[in-house]
Amino acid sequence: MPTATPVIDTHVILRDGDKILLSQRGSPYGYGRWHLPSGKLDTGESLPVGAAREAHEGTGITVDPAHLRHVHTVHHQQSPGDERIGFFFLATRWEGEPTNREPDKCLDLRFFDVHDLPEDIIEYPAAGLYGYLTNPTPLTLHGWPQH
Repeated sequence: MPTATPVIDTHVILRDGDKILLSQRGSPYGYGRWHLPSGKLDTGESLPVGAAREAHEGTGITVDPAHLRHVHTVHHQQSPGDERIGFFFLATRWEGEPTNREPDKCLDLRFFDVHDLPEDIIEYPAAGLYGYLTNPTPLTLHGWPQH
């Protein structure tokens, strides 16, 4: 068997009290649906540095990588042979007012009450977000066949 080569994604949970920032997709994958500020890890980046970069690129907020706390991991199978590992970080401190810095990829940025999140969150980031909010174990498997 060949060694797995999953894409590594970082997702950032920006909380303002009981509100969580979500981004509405404007690109083909998940168009019009919600997800967390996120993106792919670049070669040579540590996970917190990549997460801080992606949060800044998408929302304009600044978060020191030292203020990102790993809260959940999702091993996601998009389709057979196409897998991703998503690391979900909670920003414990951040600066700035979130703004849509990628209008070609994002239709809207909006805070939602943690108890009234939209139903149309893309399944993969939803697995990590709800894993953080409700799952006592640090890992969610998503899209894999049940054994």
